[in-house]
Amino acid sequence: MSADRVSPDVRSRMMSGIKGKNTRPELLLRSALHFRGLRFRLHQKHLPGKPDLVFPRFKAVIFVNGCFWHGHECSLFRWPGTRQEFWRDKIGKTAERDAKSRATLLEAGWRVATVWECAMKGPLRLPVGDVADRCAAWLACSESELEIVGDAERSVG
Repeated sequence: MSADRVSPDVRSRMMSGIKGKNTRPELLLRSALHFRGLRFRLHQKHLPGKPDLVFPRFKAVIFVNGCFWHGHECSLFRWPGTRQEFWRDKIGKTAERDAKSRATLLEAGWRVATVWECAMKGPLRLPVGDVADRCAAWLACSESELEIVGDAERSVG
């Protein structure tokens, strides 16, 4: 018997119901940034990785990544106990796609920020206002990359 607490059919239904866009962390950040007077476009298909938020005025994008689906090694991420090879392959490919999209955007002159789910959810979450303030400050500066995680901010670039 597997370590999973629910049947494979129930797990499959649960996983297929998880949204890829308009997630709660994304909606919270969008609302806070909009409140600060920042205007953006959503999920632009013509840009690599279809960024969650696109700020053409600043030539900047923000990805709001789920820690599980994008393989972020934090307190919210745990490798599944079943079908381990499948999940390692799936999450690994997502991480590769993320890196390629980020590199392509940077090469094209875009600035790229990643806000991880753990920054907005879980025991190490930051206040939403703090996350929005950090994003707004980054948009106003010239740094090419920003990464916000649950308990600390790491700026790269």
